[in-house]
Amino acid sequence: MRYDCLIIDDEKELCNNTAEYFNMFDVKTAAVYSGAEANAFLNTNETSLVLLDINLSDGSGFELCKKIRQTLNIPILFISARNTDDDKIIALNIGGDDYIEKPYSLGVLLAKVKVVLKRFAAVTETEDSKNTGFDDGYLKTDSINKTVFVNGIEKKITSIEWKLLEYLISNKNRLVTKIEIFDNVWNDRFTTDGTLNVHIRKIREAIEKDPQDPKYIVTVWKEGYKFVAPE
Repeated sequence: MRYDCLIIDDEKELCNNTAEYFNMFDVKTAAVYSGAEANAFLNTNETSLVLLDINLSDGSGFELCKKIRQTLNIPILFISARNTDDDKIIALNIGGDDYIEKPYSLGVLLAKVKVVLKRFAAVTETEDSKNTGFDDGYLKTDSINKTVFVNGIEKKITSIEWKLLEYLISNKNRLVTKIEIFDNVWNDRFTTDGTLNVHIRKIREAIEKDPQDPKYIVTVWKEGYKFVAPE
């Protein structure tokens, strides 16, 4: 069966209430309460997005995220009462697309989920119709398959990192402000500079010869970023 959203959280009442609220607003949502239940669910069902708690009764949401990322390139949004910068950085580094702190507003969370679902649906439709990849002999991207190759070797990046890289490439040699990125990549203003910075760093680690001295994705201090295409 196909779902819009899967919530994985061992706080059963909160998990069920969130799923019920989403379903009321036509976001088809399922709820499970452990890593084992999530694995069983994903073996027999499909989902377009995952909301994942860090602390699960049978393990870590971080480890479950890594496992999901091995086979699925769908948005994964962490939801957690843990609010340290270290937790947020780990969540984004292992493949999470965003980090939402508990307690959350059901209305705000639903709005964010709808935006993410709409964004990725639009990306899929666009990429099914055209391939606007980049290829300079060293770095190659394929918009249909959402793949990135460096010197012929495929590099794994998350769905949001692909969207960010593709947007920068489509605006190559032009300053792209942070506000523009939030509006056009995340399609919202909920995203923080910290989240953006982590994803930029991960893309650089994937594509740059020296991530500490990037040549493709250049920071324009206090403004944003520029993808520099080699001449």
